[in-house]
Amino acid sequence: MSSHIKNLIARGEDQQLDFKFEISDSRKIARTLAAFANTDGGTLLVGVKDNGVIAGARSDEEYFMVEGAASMYCRPEVRFITREWTVEGKLVLEIIVEKSEERPHYAPDKEGNYRVFVRVDDQNLLANRVLLQVWKHRKQGSAVKIRYREQEELLMKHLTDNGQITLSGFIRIAGIPRFMAERILVNFILLGIIEMSITEKQTIYRLISDTA
Repeated sequence: MSSHIKNLIARGEDQQLDFKFEISDSRKIARTLAAFANTDGGTLLVGVKDNGVIAGARSDEEYFMVEGAASMYCRPEVRFITREWTVEGKLVLEIIVEKSEERPHYAPDKEGNYRVFVRVDDQNLLANRVLLQVWKHRKQGSAVKIRYREQEELLMKHLTDNGQITLSGFIRIAGIPRFMAERILVNFILLGIIEMSITEKQTIYRLISDTA
C-alpha cells in the first residue's frame, strides 16, 4: 500500500531512512548502503526528494545502480531487498538493508579510498579506530582484561568530574601513546562502562550511567 511509503516520508530522513531523488553515482550510494549495514540497518527510498516530494524513479536503471553499488563498491558486498511502490502515479523504490553480521563493510570515499562509514542521524560518517577494534573484539569473542592503573583511574575520574572526553583529551591528561589510549577506551566500551558518540567533528566518550 502506498500509505506505507507516505508514512516513511512523513517520518523524515534519520539514522535508518534516506531519500534519493535519483541515483547517478554508484560509489556515492555505496556509502549509504555500507553505513546502514554497519550500524542499525536502514531503508533507502529512491524517487523521493530530500524535502519528501515524490519525483518518481526509473525502475531498471535505478535498481542496477543500487545493485552495482552493493556488489562492486561495498566490500564485502552489502545484501539488500527491493520493493516497488506506485505512489501518486509515480514509482518509488524501497531498498531495505539489514544490520550486517559481516561488518565492517567498506565503501569508497570522495577520493576513492575505501573507508568504513557508519550512520549517525541522517549522515554517513567515518568510523574511527576505536569502533573498528570494538567490532573486531566482539566478533572474535575474546575475553577483556583491564589492569586498573593510573591511566584508567585518570580516565574514570575525568569522566566522573566532567562527563565526557575525547581521545586526544585522554592522551593529553594521561600522557600515553595513542595506541594505548585507544586500547583502554576499547576495553571500557566492551565492558559496558563507557560509550562513544560519533559526530561530524569529533568522537565523544561518556560514562553510560551518565547518559540515562
